[in-house]
Amino acid sequence: MKTFRGVFTALVTPFTKYGLVDQDALRDIIEFQIASGVDGLVPCGTTGESPTLSHSEHDRVIADTVAISAGRVPVIAGTGSNATSEAVRLSKHAEAAGVDAILLVNPYYNKPTQKGLYLHFRTIADSVKIPCIVYNIKGRTGVNVETDTLVKLANDCPNIIAVKEASGSLEQMKDVIARTPDHFSVLSGDDNMALSLIESGGDGVISVASNLLPSQMMEMVHAGLDGDFGKARELESVLSPFFGACFVETNPIPVKTAMAHYGWCEEEFRLPMCSLESEEHRKTILDSLAAINVTKKA
Repeated sequence: MKTFRGVFTALVTPFTKYGLVDQDALRDIIEFQIASGVDGLVPCGTTGESPTLSHSEHDRVIADTVAISAGRVPVIAGTGSNATSEAVRLSKHAEAAGVDAILLVNPYYNKPTQKGLYLHFRTIADSVKIPCIVYNIKGRTGVNVETDTLVKLANDCPNIIAVKEASGSLEQMKDVIARTPDHFSVLSGDDNMALSLIESGGDGVISVASNLLPSQMMEMVHAGLDGDFGKARELESVLSPFFGACFVETNPIPVKTAMAHYGWCEEEFRLPMCSLESEEHRKTILDSLAAINVTKKA
């Protein structure tokens, strides 16, 4: 049996107008996600602005997500870093806090060799006992985890049991699916590629859009996982404009802007992330949601 299938929300990290982590908003967002039936929560990933969180904030957001969710859904904590020693520390803390798994982004800026990537991920995996998910996103990190490297990690490290594939290459994703063990989960890192990945034998998505549209994403992805691609593609056609709008500027600026509009958080970011560069983009984002029944915060 595969451990990870379905929709896992890459949570935004809400901030107050004073720039602090907004604990109340975080609680409300998590409760909304759980009530909407998502398959899991992913704090402190790219969408959670993890590079701008202090170590204490990073630890606190993960611990709070575990405490608030209280075992109702799995928590997959983003604990990657470009320094292996730092990723080990973050991962050990997350394990002690009670997360169900960790998400490990490619080491960014360093541009390690494939040997370096293998040693990096293996060192982290060996430091914990919980499941590990490799997060392959060349566009953010400057380096691709080649399939040979990923297959070696999957075979050599019993607790590396999934990958979040955000390479943008469906052919690479298909190759990963074909060559990894049967228990290994392949999750899309892009909402707009989730169904194509599932059609190719993949297992779901770590989603940006589900921050605002959790029930809609669940309906679409699980229709695909159940083999009803007619229904799934019909739902995708409605959601697709928002998938595109989520990347009119750098993630998570658009989705957080949309969430603020609907009352879920303040429209606050940590520099160098900032508010929208273009008000035309705001119109694009909000217009993309016009045909969707969006839940407003009560």
